Amino acid sequence: MATFEDYCIISQEDLEGIKDSISTQDLPSAINTIKEYLKKQDLVELNIGVTGESGSGKSTFVNAFRGLGDEEEGSAKTGVVETTTEPEVYLHPKYKNMKVWDLPGIGTPNFKADEYLKLVQFERYDFFIIIASDRFRECHTQLATEIMRMGKIFYYVRSKIDLSIEAENRKKNFDLKKTLDTIREDCENGLRKIGIEDPVVFLVSSWELGKYDLNVLQERMEKELPQHKRRVLMLALPNITLEINEKKKKALEEDIGIVALLSACVAAVPVPGLSIAVDLAIIAFEIEKYCIAFGLDKESIEKLCERYGKRIETVESLIKSAWYKGICTGSIITILRNISFLITEDAVESVVRFVPILGAVVAGAMSFWAVSTMLKSALNDIAEDARNVLMSLLETEV
Repeated sequence: MATFEDYCIISQEDLEGIKDSISTQDLPSAINTIKEYLKKQDLVELNIGVTGESGSGKSTFVNAFRGLGDEEEGSAKTGVVETTTEPEVYLHPKYKNMKVWDLPGIGTPNFKADEYLKLVQFERYDFFIIIASDRFRECHTQLATEIMRMGKIFYYVRSKIDLSIEAENRKKNFDLKKTLDTIREDCENGLRKIGIEDPVVFLVSSWELGKYDLNVLQERMEKELPQHKRRVLMLALPNITLEINEKKKKALEEDIGIVALLSACVAAVPVPGLSIAVDLAIIAFEIEKYCIAFGLDKESIEKLCERYGKRIETVESLIKSAWYKGICTGSIITILRNISFLITEDAVESVVRFVPILGAVVAGAMSFWAVSTMLKSALNDIAEDARNVLMSLLETEV
C-alpha cells in the first residue's frame, strides 16, 4: 500500500515554502495559499492547430473538440466559404489552458507549405490536425511533409463521415463496416499516391464526435504527448465515450497523492483548526474539479439535455451521489462537515500535533489518509454517475 512518502512529486523546497507561508497567515489566507498552489498545477498549456481546405469542416471540428455547437457562445465561425483568414484561437470553455487554433484554409493555387507555416507561427503548436472532407490532396501532403521537416506531429482526419454514411445508406446492400473501410482505404491510397508511405487516417464526424475514430485518435494523441500535456488533453476532451470517461478518472486519480501530500504538509503546522479547515477546502476544490471534468455541473447537464432532447429531471435522476447537488448549490463544504472521519481526524491531530517530531509525522499521516480516502471515494462516485448519464444518452442515440 502506497504511503504519502511515495508521492513526493512536489519538491521539498515547495513544501517548505508552503509551510513557512501558511504558518504566519490567518485561516482564510492559508486556505487561499493552498488553493492557488493547486491552481498552478493546471497552468500547463496545450496548443492544437487545426487546418485544411475551405469547406472541410475545420471550424465545426474546432467547436466539437471543445464540446460546443456551432451556434454557442465562444464557438468558431462556420460557413460554406472560408471564414478564417488568420489564425484564431479558441479556448476551451472550462479549461482555458487548452487552446484550439482555427487556421486559415489551405489549397489555393499558389499554396506553399513553408510560407503557410511561417504565417501561422508553427512553433507555438504542440501538434496539427489536418482535415479533409473527401480525398486528401497534394496540398495536404505538402503541409504534412513540411510539418515533419520542422519536427512537429500531425494527424490526418477525414471529416463529415456522417454525410458519407447517409449517402451510402440509400443503397440496398449498405454495410456500415464495409463503407467505413472503403472510405479509409480510399484516403490511405490517395495519400500513398502523393508520397505518404504509411498513412494513418482517422474518420470523424463533428456532429457525432463520439462515433467512429475519436477514441483511436485520442489514444494516438495521448501516446505521443508528454505526460503533463496528456493530462490537459484528457481533462478537456468532451466526456462522450466510455473510454474517455475511464481515462479521465485515471488522470484525476494520479493527482490525489499530490493533493493529499499538501494536506499532510499543512497538518504539520501547529495552528489549531488549520488542518481540518484546509482539508475541507482542498477536498471541496478537488470535488468541484471532478464534476466539471466529467460534465456533472448544471451548465453541462443543461447542454446535454438540449443536445439529446432529454428532460433535465430525467438526467438528474441518474446522478446518485450528493456531489452534483453540492456543486449546484455551493454546499459541498456542508456535506463534507457531516462526514464523521474528517471530524475524527481533526480531534486526533489536535492532540498529536504538539508532540515534538513524532506528533507532526502522525498528524501528517492522518491528514494524508483522510484526504486521499475522501477524494478516491468522491472520484469513484462522480465517475460512476457520469458513466450512467453517458450510457443513457448513448441509448437515446441508438
